[in-house]
Amino acid sequence: MAIPFPNIGIYVINLDRCVERWSAIRSQARRYGIPIIRVPAIDGREIAPEDYVDVDRMSFLRHGGRQLLPGEYGCYRSHLRAISTFLGSSFDAAIIMEDDVEMACDLVERASQIIDAVDEADVIKLFNHRSRAFRRAATTALGDEVGRCLHGPQGSAACYAVTRRGAQRIATSMKTMTYPFDAALERGWFHGANVFTVRQNLVNLGPFSKITQIATRDDYRAIKTNGLKRLPTHLLRMLDFSRRVKYALVG
Repeated sequence: MAIPFPNIGIYVINLDRCVERWSAIRSQARRYGIPIIRVPAIDGREIAPEDYVDVDRMSFLRHGGRQLLPGEYGCYRSHLRAISTFLGSSFDAAIIMEDDVEMACDLVERASQIIDAVDEADVIKLFNHRSRAFRRAATTALGDEVGRCLHGPQGSAACYAVTRRGAQRIATSMKTMTYPFDAALERGWFHGANVFTVRQNLVNLGPFSKITQIATRDDYRAIKTNGLKRLPTHLLRMLDFSRRVKYALVG
């Protein structure tokens, strides 16, 4: 299979204890002839909250309307570790994914064409939970539409492509955690990387996605603020919505 952008690394984030997940995604990769690089994930549950680094807890509370969960902290640091690993390589771009992704045989070829189709892109989300009010910027030869969405957040950082320039900007501007990683990644108007998304997902979530590594819905509900305490969160979300719309329309 001819790949138009050959110098691209594929990184999979995986906890040491999740051997079955790694075995499953490695089998998929071997089946499709895709070389993958394992990035050992950071387990937030094994780190005492007082030992967290580069976290602005008050900003996280204001933006999200709830406290930070250990699994979210581990997820954030794991993605930054994957980005740092990529920056230490000789690859020009990377696909970073979580270990509950169901890979596609043409993932690398399609992602490579997407990177080539949008020269100014630094980050391209290859999987989202929603892509509402999509505005197309380009279409690849394989028919993948790339653009931005007026509505968000789109949810999930399960699979995305990032260029070296984008990784450098994220490593610097997203060093301090004020949002969950998936929400922070979309905020190109804040961290300075040009973030785009696909209209249709390039991958799906596999069976392991039904077993959460972060928290259940009950866990989230238990730590949410209520009443007037949520007012700053609502105001900040309205501000972010307007910034998202402007970002999607004019960059």
